[in-house]
Amino acid sequence: MSDGSITGGTGRLGDVQARRPRMLSPLREHLRDTMWFAPTAGLVGAMLLWWAAAELDMEIVASLRDGGDYDAIKELMGIADDAKAVISTIGSAMMTFIGVVFSISLVAVQMASGQFSPRVVRLYVRSRITKITLTGFLATFLFSLLTLTSFDSERDPRLLTSVPLVESVLAMMMVLLSLLLFVAYVNGTVRMMRIGFVIDRIARESFRVAVKQPTELSVDTKRLGPETARVTHHGRAGVLRDVNIARAVRAARRQGVVLRLIPRIGDFVVPGTPVFTVHGGAAPSRRALAYTVSVGVERTFHQDLGFGLRQLSDIALRALSPAVNDPTTAVQALDRIVQFLASIAPHPLGALGHRDRRGALRLVQSVPDWTALVDLGFAEIRGHAVGNPQVTRRMLAGLDDLLLLVPEERRAPLLRHRELLAQAVERSVPEAADRVFALRPDRQGIG
Repeated sequence: MSDGSITGGTGRLGDVQARRPRMLSPLREHLRDTMWFAPTAGLVGAMLLWWAAAELDMEIVASLRDGGDYDAIKELMGIADDAKAVISTIGSAMMTFIGVVFSISLVAVQMASGQFSPRVVRLYVRSRITKITLTGFLATFLFSLLTLTSFDSERDPRLLTSVPLVESVLAMMMVLLSLLLFVAYVNGTVRMMRIGFVIDRIARESFRVAVKQPTELSVDTKRLGPETARVTHHGRAGVLRDVNIARAVRAARRQGVVLRLIPRIGDFVVPGTPVFTVHGGAAPSRRALAYTVSVGVERTFHQDLGFGLRQLSDIALRALSPAVNDPTTAVQALDRIVQFLASIAPHPLGALGHRDRRGALRLVQSVPDWTALVDLGFAEIRGHAVGNPQVTRRMLAGLDDLLLLVPEERRAPLLRHRELLAQAVERSVPEAADRVFALRPDRQGIG
């Protein structure tokens, strides 16, 4: 994760209503794209749990010693001796389990990258069950090692300060939890190796982005007034992953200006590229806009409306390649493309506005318009669908469904793709009966 620094600014539009962003949403999404945060938190939690359990064990022994119940202490010492062998076994076994988890993960990632698309690898990185399992194993391993350090070699119950009874019980409970997590992890990994589940995960991530879009009118950028300044990117080159909307809105409010984001989320930016235009005054200071934009090596779902369609299209294109020749997978991808376009059809697109607490427009964010999303979903697949009647039939059925669902002003790109597909089939399929068959809409392709 990399946050590019930017340097460089009052507008009120009553017809724009925007969803107010949550302050920590970019940070939360960036942490989900890492594999270190959850295991590190688990290790810290294991240390704190061990410290609390060790203190409790010391209190138990001190209470028994103060009461003169040395026989009970001896019994605890005998139990602890038996538990020590178990804890030692746990410590060595957990490293083997951790190795198995990594091996399964690497195999699953390699298979997904080769069969589906390299861009779906991030689903495995963001997989909660993978992170929870790895966290549980590492926490159990560390807790077992710390528990072994608590065993006292002193055999005189009058001098003994601690018997790690609570720690041993907790270590065994953590082992049982780790075994349950391992079963869930294997089940989850097997699911993520199935194309239907992968496509469903991509679609659900795309829907989460879609529902965050404002549902009212989009912004007319001509009403922002003249441009008074520009803010340029001074971080490293890379893909614009997301924008900290809350920080940008706050900086614009303090300066009394409106900021317009020039690149779209997912665009590649280089140092010196203009990132914001300022309307209504001077640009906010470099400090006020620090860490407003995040630049990384790859696109993410967080604010990228078209990234899900990009992945679905890539999966369909790979399935239609001569090396794979799997039109059924392409049909599954088209199912989700149609579903996503149907869900986004009522939303405003092109330029969306974000307001401050007082209702004043402070940030205008560019997003793909309807035509761009339709082209992203259908153009490349349509070019490779000819010769696969299962795909052409499903695409025609999807276009017909969308024509019934979308407003009148958004039907033009759908009609264009339908006509281009029909023309391509007419040119490429020599037999009239085959052309009629290929151009017959079917929601299952060939049902």
